[in-house]
Amino acid sequence: MTHPFRAAVESRDMTAMSALLAPDVVFNSPVAFQPFHGRAAVTQVLAEVMQVFGDFTYVDELAGEGTHALIFMATVAGRQVQGLDHLRFDDTGLISEFTVMVRPLSGLIALAEAMAPRVAHIDKSEGQAS
Repeated sequence: MTHPFRAAVESRDMTAMSALLAPDVVFNSPVAFQPFHGRAAVTQVLAEVMQVFGDFTYVDELAGEGTHALIFMATVAGRQVQGLDHLRFDDTGLISEFTVMVRPLSGLIALAEAMAPRVAHIDKSEGQAS
């Protein structure tokens, strides 16, 4: 069975993607040292990622208790990348932690170069406890 987040991404439905995020979601980027915090910030990051990744497709899913992994293929600046979206859920079923891993290094570097100017303005601390 396809996870609702996968369905939202595959239909490029940003509203549905955002609705599946917990208000205090933490997004661990493969290219940013510090995570992004909060639904609004993570939604902005995801919107930019949707513009950077070409030929994006999920190729597999792995489900566990309170966790889900979505394996993907995409291109970034002409480089083929493989990646994994690791989702953790809160008690209500919303995504509370979202970690992305990407390989190979050449693709990760291309992703970092493409994403840096697109997300530099996003406040990483939104919703984070002080």
